[in-house]
Amino acid sequence: MLWIEGYSIMRKAPVNKIIPFSNVDGPGNRTSLFFQGCPFNCMFCHNPETIHLCSHCGQCVARCPVHALSVSTDGHVIWDRAACVQCDTCIRVCPHDASPRVEWMTVPDVLRFIQRTLPYIDGITTSGGECTQYMDFLLELFSQVQSLHKSCLIDSNGSFDFAADPRVLAVCDGVMLDVKAADPAFHQKLVAFPRDMVLKNLDYLLSAGKLYEVRTVIFPDRDTDNETTVRYVAKHIQDRCIYKIIRYRPYGVREKYQEILGREETEKDYAARFASLARQLGAAKAYVV
Repeated sequence: MLWIEGYSIMRKAPVNKIIPFSNVDGPGNRTSLFFQGCPFNCMFCHNPETIHLCSHCGQCVARCPVHALSVSTDGHVIWDRAACVQCDTCIRVCPHDASPRVEWMTVPDVLRFIQRTLPYIDGITTSGGECTQYMDFLLELFSQVQSLHKSCLIDSNGSFDFAADPRVLAVCDGVMLDVKAADPAFHQKLVAFPRDMVLKNLDYLLSAGKLYEVRTVIFPDRDTDNETTVRYVAKHIQDRCIYKIIRYRPYGVREKYQEILGREETEKDYAARFASLARQLGAAKAYVV
């Protein structure tokens, strides 16, 4: 693998999983990498086990039905990939919204994995958790992947200040940005993180021509909150990028938040109202998923 020769900075980043082939994480067929750790705590998160790093409390070890988990002499939980049957018992019993099934990978590790899918993909998409927490790692990875003539996309919640580091957009082909809520109070309630950086990134990425798509989740029976966000995003993006109106679905959502947000998924017709509104306001590429 000549394209990784000379790589000397052996950084590592925690990778929760890699999906070899995905057609929903950007244009074409892509390999999607999900990094562990996120500064948001979204009520509606479908993979809350990616929010925190493992604290090595060990509570999952005894519950593993195939004994794929153990505790090392220094007190760290060890995951045996070969023995694991992916039953998800460990993440269901974890009290910390974490997972023991995380691998600390170097860029060469990731490149070796990607090489297997390289002839069949258009590029890679990094997600999470929140992949921008490991920006130095992404910069090295993207520069290598682009040298292979494959595109690199970032799937982000907008917590990273893209304008603060010009190196990022130089090696990134586009960003898929979540705008959870335009109203500051609702955003704080929904994700336990301030809104302002997200909206700053919306404007910056648009001006840089690097905003591939925006996503907003539509919640049942929240007309005002939904409309405020859709109006804000649609007026800003117009026809310059895709706008995905995503129906809230309770699957995977933590029980305590299902009690707040609801146990029923958003109806298609209800979500379609907001996609129609977005198109009326100029977001020509708005549609429901």
